[in-house]
Amino acid sequence: MTSRILASLSTAAGIVALCVFSGALLSGQSRSAPPPLVVTALAGKPVEYHSPRTPWGDPDLQGVWSSDDLENIPMSRPAQYKELYLDDAQFAQRQAQVERGANQRDTSADSTFRFDYARRAFRQTSLIVDPPDGRLPAIKPAVQGRIMPRGTYGQGPLDSWEDFSLYERCITRGIAGSILRVIYGNGNRIVQAPGVVALSYEMLPDTRLFYTDGRARINASIGQYLGDARARWEGEELVVETTNLTDKTAIGVNGNGVRHSKEMIITERFRRIADNMIQYQATYDDPATYEHPFTVSFPLTPLDGGMLLPYDCHPGNTAISMALSGERAEERRVAEDLARGIIRPKRTVQDDGAGVGAALPAGRGGGRGRAAGPGAPAPGVATGETDQER
Repeated sequence: MTSRILASLSTAAGIVALCVFSGALLSGQSRSAPPPLVVTALAGKPVEYHSPRTPWGDPDLQGVWSSDDLENIPMSRPAQYKELYLDDAQFAQRQAQVERGANQRDTSADSTFRFDYARRAFRQTSLIVDPPDGRLPAIKPAVQGRIMPRGTYGQGPLDSWEDFSLYERCITRGIAGSILRVIYGNGNRIVQAPGVVALSYEMLPDTRLFYTDGRARINASIGQYLGDARARWEGEELVVETTNLTDKTAIGVNGNGVRHSKEMIITERFRRIADNMIQYQATYDDPATYEHPFTVSFPLTPLDGGMLLPYDCHPGNTAISMALSGERAEERRVAEDLARGIIRPKRTVQDDGAGVGAALPAGRGGGRGRAAGPGAPAPGVATGETDQER
């Protein structure tokens, strides 16, 4: 009798685990299977390339790869494009744009380590390949207020350490934010060993381990910023399923945007499609946050220089305490002014009109740096950041 009870309990536990990690939520919601790999680098053409093998027989993905070549490809498809791929005339325009940009920046770059740029053109019109319209699914009304805080990148107020983003605190940019292209630091290093693949990101000190040896997942009650990844090989493809995420990261460049829930499951696919190219794909499935799952797919190409640069970034505990102290000091000044009959709003964190990292407007140069002269970039443009990145 005892052995029968134990066997029943073991079977029940296996069923529960299968429901959690194979697509069915215990809440009754079901998850659809992630779509197969969309090889956008080849504009839908079949892949004839076979990856070299490691000494132990796995496809070899190793190298230092970059998302720099995605400079001209937005996350969501612009309204003027109805298809995933540009036609020949549109593609010729993009090729010319990329070539002009590379030539100009090769000869007049502002920095060796910032404002990275594309050298290759691709036909895709959006990073999102599913749903077919290439648009980011709607965010459910109940969670639209779960925006990643902006800290000193925003307008405040700064009332606690939770008002700073994980990126600003140099903790993490999350899974999506770490691989999406930004203005610098877009390197991704892949190293393999028997039973494991390691992916390291250039910006912020994150390394993820994809275990392919069949080991069990960690306890479902344990949440991690980068989740718990388990992987398998499906022919030429490495398929990585990540669970055990927290609700503290978001799906956006640099980890910004609306934060997802703990129900998020991310399925990634890696396939080497040429000596110098990997197709990367990620499906984000979070029924508590998005109306339906969505998938991004894009090529990763060799990083100029071939190595990740050190990214020394301190969590900034002292900086946070100083920023909070500054907010409290300004509140006291506002109260003191009010007592003298001066009514004024509290100064915001960014009150110089320049934005983080930008040149100050004319006449606002102060004692450091230089004021922007005639024809200088508009506030924020000097950083090279897009509105989406900001």
